[in-house]
Amino acid sequence: MAEKPKPLLIKRYASRRLYNTETSDYVTLEDIAGFIRDGREVQIVDLKSGDDLTRQYLLQIIAEHESRGEAVLPVDVLTDLVRSYMSGNVSVVPQFLQASFDMLRDGQSKVVENMSAMNPMAKMPGMEAMQAQQEAFMKAMTGGWAKSTSPDKSQSQPEKGDDLDAIKKQLAELQDKLSKMS
Repeated sequence: MAEKPKPLLIKRYASRRLYNTETSDYVTLEDIAGFIRDGREVQIVDLKSGDDLTRQYLLQIIAEHESRGEAVLPVDVLTDLVRSYMSGNVSVVPQFLQASFDMLRDGQSKVVENMSAMNPMAKMPGMEAMQAQQEAFMKAMTGGWAKSTSPDKSQSQPEKGDDLDAIKKQLAELQDKLSKMS
């Protein structure tokens, strides 16, 4: 099993300023949101007490984005979250949300993999750059939830003498498959 990389450590000073220990500079909540969108794990701790403040700051980031009109969570979901916190009973909501996001992340990874595998043009020279753009687009559309799922770079490159008719045939087969899917 692969080890998880250490999270980026952010220290909160008594002045409530946030300090990035990796780059030795102060950061904002928007900077932290950017790190997370880029796939970094962060941990925010109080310098004096050592308390982990990560959850508090992640909730604050979400609240700020929601208040700017970047609504992601429907009111019904927010209401259910409040109810689950206020009920006093052990709630299954956190486990359900975690499992849902795990499934979403895995599903997005599989979509990118399948799109790459089904694309006959993926073997053409120069397509790696287009695949990288495709992955960046998927990441942007999902707010960074999807982990990078680049195809195996060790795939053999086609020889320059590949037949154009074979590529056209593969493209026609792909279009046929896509039309059957809809």
